Amino acid sequence: MIKIQRRITGKTPLAVEDLRKASLSESSYNTENVNLALKEVFYGKCYICENKEATSYQIEHLVPHRGDKQLKYSWENLFWVCAHCNNTKLGKYDPILDCTKDAVEKLIAFRKKGYFGSEEKLEFTPVAEETETVKNTISLLQDVYYGTTTQKKMEARIIRRTLRKDLSKFKEYVREYQEAESEDEKKDIACLLKRELENQSAFTAFKRWLIWDNEMYSEIREYIPES
Repeated sequence: MIKIQRRITGKTPLAVEDLRKASLSESSYNTENVNLALKEVFYGKCYICENKEATSYQIEHLVPHRGDKQLKYSWENLFWVCAHCNNTKLGKYDPILDCTKDAVEKLIAFRKKGYFGSEEKLEFTPVAEETETVKNTISLLQDVYYGTTTQKKMEARIIRRTLRKDLSKFKEYVREYQEAESEDEKKDIACLLKRELENQSAFTAFKRWLIWDNEMYSEIREYIPES
């Protein structure tokens, strides 16, 4: 979960117009234009778990609308989320951090401890003050990555497996960067690292914290974009 700018794309006006019409007729906000626009804004990944390989995505209300018409059809309140995270969140963690406004990865540390076959654990800890919003967000992240029911625990295990593979690939890029034998080779690998640390990458928060936590990677920190 990282800060993602709710930028205006070519699909945004179509989505906003759909929502305006849906609000007037009190019909569904779940239109093709709204889905396509949200997918583009959130880089095709779930805004909560940052998985890009989910098989089912949905439209989610950051603030549960509970019948409030303005919240229900507000473009600013609609987010792109995988089915697992949406079915976990529901209305149980209100309020949580708004990743289109809050630099989530600077308020919460995302760390993966241990290795496959050992005591592997994901940790989410407040960076500074643990406000109610930060506390709720951490509770949501914990439940998303570990599951709350038998079925959700199975789904969470798949997400953690995907995270593990993605982080292993990223760590290999870091190793190759450090062991590069020429500046040209280093520049080539730097392009890969930049892509992995940008907003559109999967599990970006974990990758950024891997770099922030290690002083030996200080040179790579410059590739992390400003939130």
